Amino acid sequence: MSRELNCLGLVCPEPVLRCRDLLAKDRPAEFTVLVDFPASVENVSRFLGKNGYSVTSEKLDEKKWRLSAVLTDPSASSEEIPDCPAPTAHRRTAVLITTETLGRGDDTLGTGLMGNFLATLPEMGEELWRVILLNGGVKLACTEGKALDALKKMAADGVSVFVCGTCLNHYGLLEKKQVGETTNMLDIVTSLAEADKVIRP
Repeated sequence: MSRELNCLGLVCPEPVLRCRDLLAKDRPAEFTVLVDFPASVENVSRFLGKNGYSVTSEKLDEKKWRLSAVLTDPSASSEEIPDCPAPTAHRRTAVLITTETLGRGDDTLGTGLMGNFLATLPEMGEELWRVILLNGGVKLACTEGKALDALKKMAADGVSVFVCGTCLNHYGLLEKKQVGETTNMLDIVTSLAEADKVIRP
């Protein structure tokens, strides 16, 4: 049975160092390596290649790969550790929404545009940190439609959704909120201060 080296959660060069330690102790005829950073796929493959292994990679999901290594040249040996760029910290982006429609002119069009906007926000990836609903924007957390569906999906995927409690109370919607955390102005101001970037459509 092939040995498996679990390097999930380890940033470069740690997966390469784990592979080097394994080769120094055992140099198995074949083994697999699990990684979850694209740079690790490239650097582990290159390192093992220089040490006599043929390597194939399989993408298991959006953020996980399995590298299968088979020893083809037992005489090859290299202690070179590939240069690894420092991991990039994810920027935190907050999206501040103060109306239930996007843009001015036609409210029906604006409602559709807001639904499309919220449904597209996850394309930002891990940079998307928090969605803040203020004033008329709180209605999006209470009204059935594409916007509410998008907010629920983002919340389920780990994006925090803040909904102004004062605004909900003003519109008589406290009991109708379907998604997000009812919050206050201090939390909203703190969120805007902590965000690396604020988007206000």
